[in-house]
Amino acid sequence: MIADLHSAEFGENNSRLIEKIDGQKPAFIIVAGDLILGKPGQRPDVAVDLINKLADKYKVYIGKGNHELRTSNDTELYGSLWKDLYEGTKEKALWLINEDIYIPEYNVRIYGLDMDRIYYKRFKKTYMDDRYIKETIGPAGSETYDILIAHNPDYFPEYADWGADLSLSGHVHGGMMILPFLGGIVSPAIKLFPRYYKGLYSIGDRKMIVSAGLGCHTIKIRVFNKPDLVMVKINGKR
Repeated sequence: MIADLHSAEFGENNSRLIEKIDGQKPAFIIVAGDLILGKPGQRPDVAVDLINKLADKYKVYIGKGNHELRTSNDTELYGSLWKDLYEGTKEKALWLINEDIYIPEYNVRIYGLDMDRIYYKRFKKTYMDDRYIKETIGPAGSETYDILIAHNPDYFPEYADWGADLSLSGHVHGGMMILPFLGGIVSPAIKLFPRYYKGLYSIGDRKMIVSAGLGCHTIKIRVFNKPDLVMVKINGKR
């Protein structure tokens, strides 16, 4: 899983990142949002180049993050940033924007949840109605292993209630700084010591993996918090 690239580069043309991914020999790659840096005047070229290089070797499934949401909602401010990202990658990679795909060889179904902007508000978590996810992407499967790409990990209980066997998130950047015994310090919602900041979490038999991300955006700080490339091994439903 890749999350929160924010147009960062690791080696020339992301050669070191691609080498790390190749070394894992993934069956497929999931991108859990925020490939780009959602600021006026930005270009998606780094993200487009990376995704297309990966998609030449692997199946790549992409969900939107809040930076893709922001740039797609306000073309007056961000210009063609979202359009250029989407158009530049859609021929090789598959964007799951409130859509899903079934992978029969693994009996896995991957869903991409494009969350409304209200679920990214700062300071206070917006209530999510029990029906929201089902009404947005449909019901979870009963015979498949269901993976939900949902950028914001704050709603893990809602993802689990919907039926996600595994939720894949990012967004929190590991809390920027990770302190021993305390964890991540602050989330993008300006919440101190966020509950879900990095790693594996469980509610019953439902799981969520939160990537600490690869890049940065507004505050370019990572302390005791290395860029995070996540490898997941799944024993799905058969």
